[in-house]
Amino acid sequence: MRNFQYFREMAMSRIFLGSAMCSVVAILLIMMFLFVGCLPAISEIGAANFLFGENWTPMNTPPSFGILPMILGSVYITVGAIVIGVPIGIFTAVYLAHLCPPNMYALLKPVVNLLAGIPSVVYGFFGMRLIVPIVRDISQILTGGGTGASILAASLLLGIMILPTVISISESAIRAVPVEYYEGSLALGASQTRSLFFVVVPAAKSGIMASVILGIGRAVGETMAVVMVAGNQAVIPTSLFRGARTLTSNIVLEMGYAAELHREALIATAVVLFAFILLVNIVFTRLVRRRERREK
Repeated sequence: MRNFQYFREMAMSRIFLGSAMCSVVAILLIMMFLFVGCLPAISEIGAANFLFGENWTPMNTPPSFGILPMILGSVYITVGAIVIGVPIGIFTAVYLAHLCPPNMYALLKPVVNLLAGIPSVVYGFFGMRLIVPIVRDISQILTGGGTGASILAASLLLGIMILPTVISISESAIRAVPVEYYEGSLALGASQTRSLFFVVVPAAKSGIMASVILGIGRAVGETMAVVMVAGNQAVIPTSLFRGARTLTSNIVLEMGYAAELHREALIATAVVLFAFILLVNIVFTRLVRRRERREK
């Protein structure tokens, strides 16, 4: 009986290990496919010309494959989405976790969950019909022109799209903080607001940082909604009211008809996107670990 139980435990342990390794194998396969597919383009175009070139004209003779405009477009739109979405998401999470009455929570929580389930194309239509016209009106007042499809419109839309991720994970992290922290701060004479933002939120910073990382990943990887509101101009952005093209949009818009060097250059663009997301994760992880070491 003991032998049977031992072998059963060993078998389940191997199954769990195999399940965990599936994600590792998937990442390795994706990396291998991307890096092998991009090597011909990088060797022919040149890494510096590819990363820092300002012209993307694959149909010209000779063609030009510079993705600097798309890199800057992705960075600007992502930063804008984080500036808009993260503060609202964290404030909402604090409200839901500690300040929200039960009746209001029963209304707000399903709405937040519903936001997470709305397809990207629906967000895109919403942005086209509401956000783009508003941005166009503002642009005409401030600059005298503009179509509304711009970095600002894409940032506003992505700021809304990352809210469910930031709110849900931040709320879980805040609720995981022992209630004694909050009650002890109140007992020492701190106000409710100071107790929340100077005791509870710092104690939940690891989970909140995780929500920000996932929000950045959502913003960087979003394609369809951005294509519909960003303007898709493969030029270096000069204003929030000008159109821009992101790395993901560049791949989606041209992969359907790309061939040979053009196709390989788009795969190389995917490698840059992958490296960008990986770099963001590494930086945020190190920041969190450094703060934890300082506190210890």
